[in-house]
Amino acid sequence: MNETSGKAGDSAEFVISHAFEAPRELVYRAWTEAERLAQWWGPGGFTLDVLELDVRPGGIFHYGMRSPHGLEMWGKSTYREIAPPERIVSLLCFADRQGNPVRHPMSATWPLETLNTMTLVETDGKTMLTLRSTPHDANELETNTFREGHASMVQGFGCTFEQLAAYLARA
Repeated sequence: MNETSGKAGDSAEFVISHAFEAPRELVYRAWTEAERLAQWWGPGGFTLDVLELDVRPGGIFHYGMRSPHGLEMWGKSTYREIAPPERIVSLLCFADRQGNPVRHPMSATWPLETLNTMTLVETDGKTMLTLRSTPHDANELETNTFREGHASMVQGFGCTFEQLAAYLARA
């Protein structure tokens, strides 16, 4: 059942789904508990430092990622809606070490923030995760850059979801 499907089309909305061989409660906890997040979040080979995790409306997830070659990046999600264990809505941005929003380290025209809605639906002990992401307060150039990035986002999230699936298998 571990399969990922993403939609790369003309719409600015990015949608990706992945089916996990795990109950919804465990998948939700993997997204909302620092010790679990640190074991799977981010690109392959990167380590994750959870600087702050406050899972409530208005709370934040501020993190740092480090590549095997020493590249460091930070990100921050500000939670807008939390409905355990079925839905998380947040604004995501690249950030500096202090949590201030910054531009994408590899794209000056990437939207400063994206609005992300994650839903989890359980059927027979298995969970379908769907992530929807749209540029937030973005201009036309930023929206186009985001749209053009859909294919690479499918690849990146696919790898991240495989790491999550491996974590869930051993949790």
